[in-house]
Formats: sequence, C-alpha cells, structure tokens
Amino acid sequence: MNNSQQRGASERSQVRRAELIATGRKLFADTSYDALSMDDIAKQAGVAKGLIYYYFKSKRGYYLAIVEDSVAELVARAAGEPDLPNAERVRRTIDGYLYYAEHHQAAYRTIVTGGVGSDAEVLAIRDAVREELVATIAEGAYGRRAVPPLARLALVGWLSGVEGTTLEWIGALAADTDADADAESAARQPDRDRLGVLLVRQLRATLTVIGEFVPECPPPPLPEDAFEPTGDLAPVTGSP
Repeated sequence: MNNSQQRGASERSQVRRAELIATGRKLFADTSYDALSMDDIAKQAGVAKGLIYYYFKSKRGYYLAIVEDSVAELVARAAGEPDLPNAERVRRTIDGYLYYAEHHQAAYRTIVTGGVGSDAEVLAIRDAVREELVATIAEGAYGRRAVPPLARLALVGWLSGVEGTTLEWIGALAADTDADADAESAARQPDRDRLGVLLVRQLRATLTVIGEFVPECPPPPLPEDAFEPTGDLAPVTGSP
C-alpha cells in the first residue's frame, strides 16, 4: 500500500470512528449506560459489534470517547473568537456554553456531574474542562490565563454557580417539553440570551470582588454597558 492509499484508509477510519461516536451520543442521550449493551449499540449503528471493539476496545472505552468528544465541542463553543474585544469574548464564551448545554442536554449533564456513578475518569475530564473554562474567562477579563490562587478560586466559585444554574435551567426546559407542561410554566423559563445576561452580570460582580481582594487583578476597565448584550445577543430590557 503506497502513501496515498494509506492516507485514504486513515481518513476513512477517522470518518467511521466519528460516525460511531455521533451514533453513541444519540444513544446515550436517550438510554442509560447500563441499559445499553454492545449488541444494542451495534444494531443501532448498523455495524458488526467487532467494529466497535476494534475502535474503542470496550463499552467503557466507547463511552469515554463519546464524553471526550462532547467535551471538545463544549470547549470549542465556549472558547469564542480570540480576536474579539475582551468584553465581547466573555459574552460569546458564556453564550457558547449555554448553547451547548441547551442543545446537548444529556452530554452536558454527563460532563458536569461526572457520568456513570461519578466515574473517576469522567470526573478527571470534567475537571480539565473547568480549568480550561476558568482560563478562558481569565484571559478574557485580564488578558492572561494564569491568575493568583484567590482570584482563581473566585472564578471557580462563579463557574460552579454557572453549572448549577445551567443544570436547573435545562432540567426546566426538558420538563416544559412534556405533554403535561402548561403554557404558563413554559413562559416562566428564561431564554438563553436572558440567562446569559444574568450570568455575565454575576461575573462582573465576581470580578469586582476579586479586584478588592487581589489588587494585581483589578476589574477590567470597561464602559458601563460593556456587559450588555449586543448584536445577536439582543437586549433584555423592560418587564419580564
């Protein structure tokens, strides 16, 4: 096999692996880990069970690959565009984070809660995601990814609040899609833009407190409306 043929085979292999991960994300979104057998997965994927073992070695390996793929998408969405002004980048980071949670609810819950039985490897992946998101926020606020320990703890505390709020929000959204959900209940749930404004303002308060305790991390010198949504993040003013 020449180099061209090898590259072609490698590309086909990567495509097939990605297809299996995409199938697995859909399956694990609707069915618990324990309820899915490798036979079930192979049947739904339309492949021989041996092919899944070839790529992922085991059901657990398959599951971890799906989690890692979900994490990569979450981080990519939250990373935003590095060339944007800091305030806009922070807005986009939070909006990307909420977009992912809204559209991939099962995957988001797995990432944040640690997966099957608080799986140690999934928890390690979750911790890595938190570190990346904290570093992204720090870079947007201060222009650098590394900050003093007290400032980092404050940002971790804010992010933990974001996780809890987001879990509550997507849980309410899921409940509102049930047949028994009434219109009044659905109307009470904020949309992504409105929730994003709330979280950004909470972040601004956190940055202010960090500046009081950590003089080398003063709040970013931003105009009064710097954290107001603009463009595709429409303003949310007036009565709720």
